[in-house]
Amino acid sequence: MRFIFVFCLCFSGFAQEIKNVQLLDKWSEDTLLTNSSNVRYSSCWGFEYQDREYAVIGSTEGAHFFELTSDNELRLIGFVKGRFSSSLAITREYKFYQHYIYAVCDEGPSSLQIIDVSTLPDSVSLVADIQNNLFGKTHNLFIDTSEALLYMCMVTPIVAGINLSMVPLRLFSLADPINPTLLWQGPNDLQEVHDLYVRDNIALLNCGYDGIRVYDFSSPTAPIYLNGLSFYNQQGYNHQGWLSPDKSTYVFTDETQGLAIKKCVVSNNWTISPTHYFGVQDGPVAMTAHNVQISNELAFVSYYNAGLRIYDLRMNPPAEVGAYDTYLLPDAQNFTMWGAWGVYALYSSKRVIISDRNNGLFLFDFDRDFFQNQSDPSLFIAYPNPASKGGSIVIRSPNDAITNFNYAVFDTRGKVIEKGFSGYQSFVDLSLDLAAGVYFIDVCYENSLSEEKRSTIKIEVL
Repeated sequence: MRFIFVFCLCFSGFAQEIKNVQLLDKWSEDTLLTNSSNVRYSSCWGFEYQDREYAVIGSTEGAHFFELTSDNELRLIGFVKGRFSSSLAITREYKFYQHYIYAVCDEGPSSLQIIDVSTLPDSVSLVADIQNNLFGKTHNLFIDTSEALLYMCMVTPIVAGINLSMVPLRLFSLADPINPTLLWQGPNDLQEVHDLYVRDNIALLNCGYDGIRVYDFSSPTAPIYLNGLSFYNQQGYNHQGWLSPDKSTYVFTDETQGLAIKKCVVSNNWTISPTHYFGVQDGPVAMTAHNVQISNELAFVSYYNAGLRIYDLRMNPPAEVGAYDTYLLPDAQNFTMWGAWGVYALYSSKRVIISDRNNGLFLFDFDRDFFQNQSDPSLFIAYPNPASKGGSIVIRSPNDAITNFNYAVFDTRGKVIEKGFSGYQSFVDLSLDLAAGVYFIDVCYENSLSEEKRSTIKIEVL
């Protein structure tokens, strides 16, 4: 038996980092108001209504609504102008409840806007615009939909054009969705609550330089303090976090350049213990993660200057399995907080959206089922092995770390049966009509030192 290697050309690095993620569509509007840094956009949010998927993104001028169509396009539906429409309006946030979007802004004479989306997919309409002793500028918000509770972070009420004192956190009942009723405000010993995550009345508060606090809001007018994380390794400005569906893992970001994302173990008494640190490596500048959403297996991160990043939480530390850089301008080396801002990865279709401060709204596809359902290889592998006649064979790189590799499948006589290029993916799924027998797969790639490497895998077809 004679073994013959098939030559393959290895590819050098690409200017834009793409890994296992496909861009489906993108939207931006160059006529929108912009500041000197070309910032036009802020956060995004996704929601589903009557079995269709939608997205909203904030701009300097207001809220832009889209349908995510069945053919993977962003179809612009409508626009609601913000109460404060200005190049200085750079922080807008959105959440969904019943058939309403709740919109806030943290600049200028802003308000709580409530937008009715019940007429989708045709239109949206503003039904409430509230600015008084309870509402005004607001940095962020979260809705516990199961309890009909609206949490609003860093609220600066505005009365007769005058800003009142900022309140760290306010809690409202949405029993009447367009007339929120104040239930509680606090905590009185905190300067701010920047963001929070709530489920089943348990609220995990991101408190800036005061770390994390956990409260039980089962009695909304009298919350109970459960636990906190005041000091931790690589501590900065505690920005935002997300709890896994099984409540065992909490992942949070510090909006401080050069600091890693933290993966934490959550105990039964809501002790939060950081166990692993991960993220994009620093380059010409120190990198900064912004927002994150997680499943039990994966973390989806909007990374300033680095776009969408996806990590496998089953690896320790979590390993990057997906990437798409949305911000490619040369000045990315001079500032660490341009580019990707918001992320939403909770659609039934498993599509993902990212809002980029400079470049608008992005719609992505990532085959999360593939990564969630397969084990983590430590070497280039091909599976199933043995394979079945007429079945598919997957070639996968070590820990999904290598993309842009070439492959060739050949038989024991050296006849090439299939060859190709992975193309920004760490795996290739081949449908080959192979007869029973032994075959070899030759893989050619570059390692982290830009050295050409090869890997050969023997497979058997039964």
